[in-house]
Amino acid sequence: MLTLLKNCDVYAPEHLGMKDILVAGGRLALIADKLEMPVGMACEMLDVQGLKVLPGLIDAHVHIAGAGGEGGPATRTPEMKLFHMLEAGVTTVVGCLGTDGMTRSVESVLMKVKALRQEGVSAFMYTGAYQVPTPTITGDVGRDIALIDEIIGVGEIAISDHRSSYPNVDELLRLTEHARVGGMLGGKAGILNIHLGDAQDPFRPLYQVVEKSMLKLTQFLPTHCNRNDYTLEDAIVYARQGGNIDITTSSYPYFPEYEVKPSKCLRLIKDAGISLSQVTFTSDACGSLPGFDENGKLIKLEMGLPSANLREIRDAVNQEGITLDEAISVLTSNPARILKLSGKGTIAEGCDADLLFLDSRLEQRHLMSMGQWMCRDGKVLKQGNYA
Repeated sequence: MLTLLKNCDVYAPEHLGMKDILVAGGRLALIADKLEMPVGMACEMLDVQGLKVLPGLIDAHVHIAGAGGEGGPATRTPEMKLFHMLEAGVTTVVGCLGTDGMTRSVESVLMKVKALRQEGVSAFMYTGAYQVPTPTITGDVGRDIALIDEIIGVGEIAISDHRSSYPNVDELLRLTEHARVGGMLGGKAGILNIHLGDAQDPFRPLYQVVEKSMLKLTQFLPTHCNRNDYTLEDAIVYARQGGNIDITTSSYPYFPEYEVKPSKCLRLIKDAGISLSQVTFTSDACGSLPGFDENGKLIKLEMGLPSANLREIRDAVNQEGITLDEAISVLTSNPARILKLSGKGTIAEGCDADLLFLDSRLEQRHLMSMGQWMCRDGKVLKQGNYA
């Protein structure tokens, strides 16, 4: 069945103004100033006057199959539920393994990706984990990326962190090169998603790889760039040299004493003269959010959720003076471009019909994924199995 959406205030993410949108076959078939109901075809019509229509959000760093365990077996986090994605306006997710590449597997992340796709959302993943050598499915990160449809890159690889395996420059270079070639062969981004720890000068290993090779900083997407003031300052320097940076949204409420609030990051980055097109937001949802003392002892453990993304978009607009089109780009067009997610992150004819509808308070009202309603009038329609 077709769906005709009338009086959409479209942010694509750039503000297009008032448009009508016809959805057909899971895609955005037509976008025009005015469209009429198709004759002789089953078609639902919904007037969304007063709502802002955005691309569905892309959360590109989520521990969809669970994570954690830094405090022992009882601190392992659970798989992400479909409900948590949908209530947060997320229609596309990129899964990763994380700290535990020893008792958890890349295969389990892949099966969760397949499950989410069956449930009606878009899902992709990174191969690997914190450690180098890193776990794979085929025995090589490049082959994983080239041969397995769902795998788009490697990550999260930990550097500058006491949980890292401290790969040397040659090891990190070899891993990056294999990911790049695998991406070329598979028509994918082939990037390394890099976990940054608390060490001083956290970007140094990435600079060293680039200095020793013909690779570019854009081959990496370092995350947790807001974990403290000095990491954010270094991230701005890194971005000034052409790199892309990722800000973690779910950790701020738990560690306000040293984490930089994501919405504030956008203001600081913009004021530093950096284009926000180089910035992404991710939730790190279902990953453990551990706090360690100066001796490396675990003293605190929390778990993030995707809902942090929309909260920080609202705060960026309402508290930091960031325009809505700029704010939403960090969760829509930017990750789609950086990760080469075709048909995602923008509202244009031929793109996937992933649409998020926000009211005047920037609260979610409706959500559509691949042309199917997932949320209507603030109520999530699909809970997923075992909800």
